[in-house]
Amino acid sequence: MSTQEGTGEPITQAGIEELKAELAELEGPARQKMAARIKVAREEGDLKENAEYHTAKEDQAHLETRIKRLQERLRNAVVVEVSELDSDFFTFGRSAEVLDESKGETNVWTLVGSTEANLAEGRLSAESPIGRALMDAKVGSTVVVETPKGDRSFKVLKLVS
Repeated sequence: MSTQEGTGEPITQAGIEELKAELAELEGPARQKMAARIKVAREEGDLKENAEYHTAKEDQAHLETRIKRLQERLRNAVVVEVSELDSDFFTFGRSAEVLDESKGETNVWTLVGSTEANLAEGRLSAESPIGRALMDAKVGSTVVVETPKGDRSFKVLKLVS
């Protein structure tokens, strides 16, 4: 990985854009909806026995916590540039077709930072055991990963981006 290791959380440019978009939604429209919800609940009368008001305030606290976490992730993020120089290697931010030889299944995975990983969407954490093994693997090469259920082999078939 061509990042300043230890100085922040590695993330792709796409991951940064997703964080910024979510933060903008939460800080703008979501906060406005929450304020309106609290206002309506407050107008229902006695706040001590107003379950809707207390639920709205609790939800507001969760919203503000999420906003703080996103802000911190943005502050700590280090964008890792996708290297086009190593065109034959599966590097951070690149996508590749990978054959799980143990299962006979082919997946398209993109190596990303741990906080943007989502295997259902094809985003594999570069910090996971499989991600670490595949990092910098040459197209056509096979890597073996030790798992609790035994060794698994993965072959990088081709880069797709």
